[in-house]
Amino acid sequence: MHRSTLVRLCLVALLPVALLRGESAVVAGGLNSNVRQLLVAIAADWSSAHGTLQHFERDAHGRWIKVGETVPVLFGKRGLAWGRGALEPGAALTGTTKREADGRSPAGAFALGLIYGNDAALPAGADYPFHQVTSRDAWPDDSANPFYNRHVEIDATKPPAWFAAQRMRTGDPAYRWRVEIRHNAEPAIKPGAGSATFFHLRRGPTRPTAGCTTMAEPALRELVIWLRAAAQPHYVLLPRAEYLRLWQSWKLPDPTLIFAN
Repeated sequence: MHRSTLVRLCLVALLPVALLRGESAVVAGGLNSNVRQLLVAIAADWSSAHGTLQHFERDAHGRWIKVGETVPVLFGKRGLAWGRGALEPGAALTGTTKREADGRSPAGAFALGLIYGNDAALPAGADYPFHQVTSRDAWPDDSANPFYNRHVEIDATKPPAWFAAQRMRTGDPAYRWRVEIRHNAEPAIKPGAGSATFFHLRRGPTRPTAGCTTMAEPALRELVIWLRAAAQPHYVLLPRAEYLRLWQSWKLPDPTLIFAN
């Protein structure tokens, strides 16, 4: 297959993501009022492989209001590392920087992309950009691949040589729904900085991930149904100390809402 064909297919697959972005989600270093849905995950520290996830929506006055229950989640088996997202963490950084295959989940603030599912459709009540994963879909995690950290649909009659090692799984129950966390996606993808970061189903209540954020099936189903593209949903993942340092400048929910329990 010619590279030009692959480029065209890749761009077609990414068009719905462009529709999700809308106006800039950032203003004066923090999230602006156009971001009306926010997922906040907190880890105890940089080495934690588990934590909690909470859902927030803005009320009519622009204030963050918690909705739903706090959900237990799992992170990378080696904890967290600073990712490349919508906001900059500023000076005096602790922690390390996310790298490919380091076993860490990216910390920071990230827009959400499409939902990629093995089913033909999302659960009843969901209304969010969706792509059904088939035998034609790939998401390269090889930093030498020209489509590193991008969703690509290939021509099944002429698959490129790298496709077998980079295809998206269709038969794995953990990947029934994959909600893209847009780490290392904008403004430009950096080879080797980490790829294929999603919310997906956990493989067990204590089994960490290679760098994604996972949860039980009822919790992920609820998240998928809750998301609305017009609300420009974002995801914030931080260790507790970093959240306390950044919440005001990033315009995040008050810590009393996060740590009330």
